[in-house]
Amino acid sequence: MTARRFSQVLVGASPGDAVTNEALALRPALRELGESDVYARYYDQSLAGDVLPLDEYARRSPAGGPGAADDVLVVHGSIGEEAVAAFLAARPERLVLRYHNISPSEPFRPYDAAFADLLDQGRTEIAALRPRVALALADSAFNAADLQAMGYEDARVCPLVVDPAALCGLEPDPATVHHLETEVEGPVLLYVGQVLPHKRPDLLVQAFHVLTTYLDPDARLILVGPARLPAYGHAVQHLVHELSLPGAWVAGPVSPEALAAFYRRADAFVTASEHEGFCAPLLEAMAFDLPIAARAAGAVPETAGDAALLLPLDGGPELLAEGMLAVLHDDWFRSGLVERGRQRLADFAPQRSTATFVGHLAELA
Repeated sequence: MTARRFSQVLVGASPGDAVTNEALALRPALRELGESDVYARYYDQSLAGDVLPLDEYARRSPAGGPGAADDVLVVHGSIGEEAVAAFLAARPERLVLRYHNISPSEPFRPYDAAFADLLDQGRTEIAALRPRVALALADSAFNAADLQAMGYEDARVCPLVVDPAALCGLEPDPATVHHLETEVEGPVLLYVGQVLPHKRPDLLVQAFHVLTTYLDPDARLILVGPARLPAYGHAVQHLVHELSLPGAWVAGPVSPEALAAFYRRADAFVTASEHEGFCAPLLEAMAFDLPIAARAAGAVPETAGDAALLLPLDGGPELLAEGMLAVLHDDWFRSGLVERGRQRLADFAPQRSTATFVGHLAELA
């Protein structure tokens, strides 16, 4: 039988989210195979029309309808959600698991126990899906190994579909550009990503304190991204004030146009994350010709290759501060990282990743 539909299912969809961006980027290619839409249990209203409510899927394709068992549901796995698990359990379609990794719950528990439980629940749900999954596609070898540990013997690697060139091509937000030009002086270190415990922006702030106290008092640090856990977001803000760091700015979530402005103003990109399934902002930083300092955690080495200064996980804020200094001021080192970043981007060309993904689905169909 030939599939009629290749629908994608997400727990949540929001603007700028890497998983949401991939689902929307894959949709045109999937529509060349058959009907395809993106469904989510929760979604930002700005995506209404592009992302459909999950309840709508059952109305469009009744579980007992003709041909439903021949269709394909691409399930993006990144967190637990009881309603999505129940939906999948009731559906006859063949399932393709697109695994983006689920963060360990331990760093989250002190700030939001309920959210930590969702992470644990997500791993339980992914493991329980295994008998139903016809094809498992991980966006990194690190994630594939995680799936194999859960019993998925044939977890295949297909890189995340990321198009940083689209971000580079945006006209930067004029108000953000003006603020950065008039209010932000000195060399700028930029972090882009969610402000969450496992990404360790708190360690970035501590390292920045060392940097500005002993190495470069003129440096600036900007953290861009949503604080999904308010308690942890407040803790990071409190740390900035406690250490008296006027050069550190927790900017919060921004529009794509404002994000482009931040990338253009930055002198280097930094991340202290200790768990990453892929880390799309690394590719964005490369696209904006930014040298990168990062900790060698999860899939970071796999994504960055030789285009980043990779620091050991057991290094403290002092070592990270020295890395920050190197990517800000060592011109020979900086230029080498930038050149290798340009080369590294070719390995993750969105057309190439999309073709790999669609090829696996076409084989299944």
